[in-house]
Amino acid sequence: MKGADMSIGKHLRSGNEKRHVAALVLARGGSKGIPLKNIKMLAGAPLLGWVLRAAADSEMFDSVWVSTDHDEIEKVAKSWGAKVHRRSPQVSKDLSSSVETIQEFLRHNPEVDIVCHIQATSPCLHPSHLQQALKKILEDGYDSVFSVVRRHQFRWKEVKPDGSEYTHPFNLVPSKRPRRQDWDGELYENGSFYISKRDLILTEGSTQGGKVAYFEMEPEHSVDIDVDIDWPVAEQRILRYGYFGRGVSLMFCKVSGCLTDGRIFLTASGEDMVSIHTKDTTGIRKLQKDDVEVLLLTSSEDPVAQLLADKLKKLTGCEVMQVGEDPLSDVLPVVKERNLDWKDVAYMGNDTADSSCLNLAGLSAVPADASPDAANAAKYTCRLLGGAGAVREFAEHVLLQKEKAKSQMKQDRIDRTNF
Repeated sequence: MKGADMSIGKHLRSGNEKRHVAALVLARGGSKGIPLKNIKMLAGAPLLGWVLRAAADSEMFDSVWVSTDHDEIEKVAKSWGAKVHRRSPQVSKDLSSSVETIQEFLRHNPEVDIVCHIQATSPCLHPSHLQQALKKILEDGYDSVFSVVRRHQFRWKEVKPDGSEYTHPFNLVPSKRPRRQDWDGELYENGSFYISKRDLILTEGSTQGGKVAYFEMEPEHSVDIDVDIDWPVAEQRILRYGYFGRGVSLMFCKVSGCLTDGRIFLTASGEDMVSIHTKDTTGIRKLQKDDVEVLLLTSSEDPVAQLLADKLKKLTGCEVMQVGEDPLSDVLPVVKERNLDWKDVAYMGNDTADSSCLNLAGLSAVPADASPDAANAAKYTCRLLGGAGAVREFAEHVLLQKEKAKSQMKQDRIDRTNF
């Protein structure tokens, strides 16, 4: 896994290099509530992507996996840098347990010594949570660790409605009801992650046992899509408390249809011309000022843009590269050359050929007048048209996400000083 700050992960892993630590997300294709929920878009990223990003950026894992039985989930998992374990039909049933699936994964991957089962339905997970929890196993000698949240809720016995018995409290004396500030509350599993040693899972059939510890997460990060929150509310929670990564460092932008409106003007002298909005060039300069490299893409089928390549480079300060009918095959070597994951890349396109890149990129957008296929693949649809400010609109969106990422990294550094 790649990342800008690997010092924390290396520190916690020192002396334990021989133990292979794997992150594992279980993502079955079947979902009784929301079809293919695990890859449904949530606040600009597939549900699965939020936890994969946190796992990768924690720098704590030798490998990050998704266990699935579905082709589309496999595709999304790989696009976010994860390896894929194709689970068998025996552990893909409605009644199959998580432990059975993890056991199958471990039998297929004998090199794994410690596995961190992360639930895809916990999209407010942060890298610092995983770092601090894994410390309990890697440095403090625990066999298993799981995440909890503190709740201040009074519990009462459930009774039958026929009036044959009366309810009574489990955790309070009503005549001495404590104030919230005078009561520590109780710890509840929040289902975000379970970290366990290999032998515990295989021999005892449990992710909790041996020397067991808990890691307490903040209530605002304890979001469980399966249990207590619906999709629109979850999006608002994620926009405020989710982990947005370290920010984009490379952006691809199609010229025709994004930087220009795709039209060609003919002059009286017979020359071809295109127009570029100053708002868009301003947006590009803002990205460059924030250390985001911008590469402009021209099509082999767009000769006008090719003739203007040198002028575009001079005007915007961006390198201009030509792509063919399948832009992915041309931009993929660039991403690899810069040693980036797709989550570190932004892409702006406007037609069907851009769909694969739009789907893979951590941030992606189309102008308001893009093709339906491109719009469906993009994570963000601009309000403005191509050639009329859409590039600047997306640039501001990218910079906003980078600012959130910087703020989170600053907070994570503060949090890490406490352990």
